[in-house]
Amino acid sequence: MALDGILLHLLKNELRGFAVGSRVEKVHQPSREELVLQLRAKKEMKRLLLSVRSNSPRIHFTGHPPENPPVPPMFCMLMRKKLTGAVITDIRQLGLDRVIYIDFDAVNEIGDRTRLTLSIEIMAKCSNIILTDSEHRIVDAMRRLDLSRSPARQILPGFRYTPPPAQDKIDLLTEPPSAVIERMLGFPGKTASSALLCSVSGASPLTCRETAVNCGDTAVSNLDEEELRLIEQNVGTLSEVIKGNGGRPYMLYDENGTPADFSFLPVKQFGNKYRLEEKDSYSDLLDDFYFERDRAERTRQKSSDLTKLLANAIARTAKKVSLRQAELTRCADREKLRISAELISANLYRLEKGAPYYEIENYYDGGRIMRIKADPAKSPSANAQKYYKDYRKAKTAEQLLCGLIEEGQQDLQYLESVADALERAENRAEIDEIRNELTAAGYIKKHAKKTGGQTKLLPPIEYMTSDGFRVLVGRNNMQNDRLSLKTAAKTDMWLHTQKIHGSHVIIVGGSREISDEAIVEAAEIAAYHSKARDAKLVPVDYTLVKNLKKPQGAPPGKVIYHVYYSVNVTPDREKIEKMRVQ
Repeated sequence: MALDGILLHLLKNELRGFAVGSRVEKVHQPSREELVLQLRAKKEMKRLLLSVRSNSPRIHFTGHPPENPPVPPMFCMLMRKKLTGAVITDIRQLGLDRVIYIDFDAVNEIGDRTRLTLSIEIMAKCSNIILTDSEHRIVDAMRRLDLSRSPARQILPGFRYTPPPAQDKIDLLTEPPSAVIERMLGFPGKTASSALLCSVSGASPLTCRETAVNCGDTAVSNLDEEELRLIEQNVGTLSEVIKGNGGRPYMLYDENGTPADFSFLPVKQFGNKYRLEEKDSYSDLLDDFYFERDRAERTRQKSSDLTKLLANAIARTAKKVSLRQAELTRCADREKLRISAELISANLYRLEKGAPYYEIENYYDGGRIMRIKADPAKSPSANAQKYYKDYRKAKTAEQLLCGLIEEGQQDLQYLESVADALERAENRAEIDEIRNELTAAGYIKKHAKKTGGQTKLLPPIEYMTSDGFRVLVGRNNMQNDRLSLKTAAKTDMWLHTQKIHGSHVIIVGGSREISDEAIVEAAEIAAYHSKARDAKLVPVDYTLVKNLKKPQGAPPGKVIYHVYYSVNVTPDREKIEKMRVQ
């Protein structure tokens, strides 16, 4: 569901507990649509994420701070100037509107205390973050809006800030449930949930469907008195939840364990389709729900040039392989060329120049007559030599094509493995390592080396199994090679998804015998760090590191092994994230 005004009201009350009285220690802007305030209260520190992404606008504390760009944007620099050192005095919401106001007690350039307000407008594509002064004048906004983009409401520095226009709906903080029923009756043609959506301020479609779930969501005009009473009772319960802060953060998971939706009420409308799980806080709820989606989006933005380069390289390589395979198919008829040449040579005494074709007994086929095409301008001997030449050419081409096709398929597998690693990259440093790998492989043109020392290599991702074994995971092909062929001991266990692109995974055995439980958990980690992370029953091979071999001339990340065992596992993101060593 969208972050509606009701859940935002409950979230605001949760945020106030820590944020009010805290001091802004740092300000970051990880992307053009996100702002992170690092807050400190006494000895505790939390990061407040403000996002105005059109598909995920929100505000909450985050345990997954996004990576910051090397150079902060201008808006970030202004926020640092205005808010660093400021104290949050209040977090407000007008009714159940989807706008949160954060008030700051700050110090201006000449040392005078001043009041600043950060308005976070959570309204899909129209979401915005706006800083205003004590006179409600706009200092700046993350998204500036002039007359050409917003004729009704301009958001520009120096202009007076006006809140978004309020919707004509019932506010359950101030009005009784009976007012909602009266408003619903004004929409006789709509279903009960749609009428509630048009009547209740701050309610999402999910909340409205849940409120009308006992009525089968029929049209308002068909509701009897008992059904209207049930809806009014449910609206009353909803009103009590809002006023008494009685909601709880619930996550809905689909059959694959992927977060599908969230709510402040225990959702019943889906039956057993989704698994319901209560979270510790609304911030944890939103952080978990949006983390994977936003991580993928950030990676796509930062690696868009590499993604395009890889897509083009994969398409070109696949086309080359396809054309060479078609050419190899044509070379398969080379024996017919040899037979034609031999039959012509054996019958030179009775063949004449100028014939468009020769009809000769084929002693390779029981003496059946074989018609052989000929060039009338050439003698029979010259036609025979032409067939011999074409045969030799086809034979040589077949030998070359087999090697080229094998090389092309190897290149294609390598590029697909790099694309998979790029898709799973978590930060800019990982993307830069993949960029360096493609440069070393010749897919990206080398530029003049920058002075200032060599870039520090990233360590492998580390996990800890439930029985205490370290598990190391390569982030890309270059790191896979280092991990498997240099870092790992011969007695460590190596794992990789079977015939599926993914990371090399090492169980560090040390002096202990690696347990079956550790192998299964490491196999789940290997499946999670592969192209099959959302699949079920993923086959994973495992063998001792001493059984690995690196073929000569093989691309990064390519190893071979002949002695191995396999296990089928289903990766569980939540379980695997708990095993990760931060």
